[in-house]
Amino acid sequence: MQSGSGVCRLDVINDNGDEFMTDNTAITVAYGDGIGPEIMEATLRILKEAGARLMIDTIEIGESLYLKGFGSGISDEAMSTVKRNKILLKAPITTPQGKGYKSLNVTFRKALGLYANVRPTIAYHPFVATNNPGMDMVIVRENEEDLYAGVEYMSTPNSNFAFKLITHQGCERIIRYAFEYARINKRKCVTCISKDNIMKVTDGMFHRVFDEIALEYPDIKNNHYIVDIGAAKIANSPEIFDVIVTLNLYGDILSDIASEVSGSVGLAGSSNIGREYAMFEAVHGSAPDIAGKGIANPSGLLQAAILMLEYIGQADVAVAIQNAWLKTIEDGMHTADVFNTQYSVKRLSTGEFADAVIKNLGKKPSKLAVAAPKEPRKITIPEAVIPDYAEELMGIDIYVKNLSHSTFDMAEKVEDINQRFELQHIAVRGIKVWPGNEDLKFSDDLWRLRYIKKNASDNINIADLLQLQGDIYNLGLEIVLTHNLCTWNGMAGFTKAQGE
Repeated sequence: MQSGSGVCRLDVINDNGDEFMTDNTAITVAYGDGIGPEIMEATLRILKEAGARLMIDTIEIGESLYLKGFGSGISDEAMSTVKRNKILLKAPITTPQGKGYKSLNVTFRKALGLYANVRPTIAYHPFVATNNPGMDMVIVRENEEDLYAGVEYMSTPNSNFAFKLITHQGCERIIRYAFEYARINKRKCVTCISKDNIMKVTDGMFHRVFDEIALEYPDIKNNHYIVDIGAAKIANSPEIFDVIVTLNLYGDILSDIASEVSGSVGLAGSSNIGREYAMFEAVHGSAPDIAGKGIANPSGLLQAAILMLEYIGQADVAVAIQNAWLKTIEDGMHTADVFNTQYSVKRLSTGEFADAVIKNLGKKPSKLAVAAPKEPRKITIPEAVIPDYAEELMGIDIYVKNLSHSTFDMAEKVEDINQRFELQHIAVRGIKVWPGNEDLKFSDDLWRLRYIKKNASDNINIADLLQLQGDIYNLGLEIVLTHNLCTWNGMAGFTKAQGE
């Protein structure tokens, strides 16, 4: 099914003999790694029997491409196919450990502008065991920024950096998407989750933009949780949430918690939505430990395919599959991961589960809520307008390598080296060690020198900062990293050190 070039054209999935019928939607399919081929085969078989109107291109991606020397896990030809069809249904892939391999999932999200990751999570009580029978939440996760930007540095043998990149446009876009999603799907509340009590600049902006946009949706309730208590609430009382909007890393973690407490992470699918492209995938990974055993649950990928059908306007097929799937779950026809002694009737293989869903096409559940067709409505978010802030350059943070680990030695060297700047403090790992905390002992070799202009009315420029860096260099110190310090509309665009 996969050619040596990595791309293979298949017939239309509904096998009606006319490959170019106008109502057939061209999509790209990736079978992935581990259990991926098994669950994709089962999913496509169900789509075919349900009458999905699809024309499929299959691409080879993932581990085999990494091992062939494709550092991103995909060939240029395969990526061109994805971009041509604009819709990707992807099974889980394996990223080899080490050797600097980049996550293909992250590559897709960035290269295709898939800024919104939408992960619905529902409890199927009592047929799938859960302590949270009333759970029905949707997590809307920002998908391109945060620590997942993947910008990291080994600055010294002992110190490593990861940049947490948060933009105003990214915040506004995902938050507005969450509110629009809630309105379209008749959801009543949007909850913001962040850690702005600690990360006051990055997460602080996310919370602030949330509060601003929430005012535009008076018909929808809103609230906010710090991520640690938010995670605890999802684990213990998930029924209190409706729609959650959060940053990239938090969203990844919280959605897995939500999926697991609903009964099984194997039941969850997700959509990755951008302005032009969309990718649909299971939440779980490639599970190589059970690959080839025929016991994997295809439900997560099938739920992703249902989201895809809704997205491309085939809600009739989507609702038929969803009701058949619900009937199968209700009948106790379960794969091993959700099999339980009280409500499971038969333990099914991957293929047998697909057969059971196909057999139930045209039927509806009698106890679980019957799925109803959703009106296809694409959420289009206007481009955010970057706020016009008045900028004032205040100084610079200079990170230097300090192998002596002596606060006194460092302060004596760097305190009075430039007439226009005052050394405000020296910090290690964000903790102020000078002035006033010289007794603190650190083995860290990366120290931050914060210089602020001496005269508040003085207009400094980049040349002045470069001169200061030259002065540091002339002392024999190794500069590892610098960051300019600015105020925006009088508000500091940088945080204080702990203990300052």
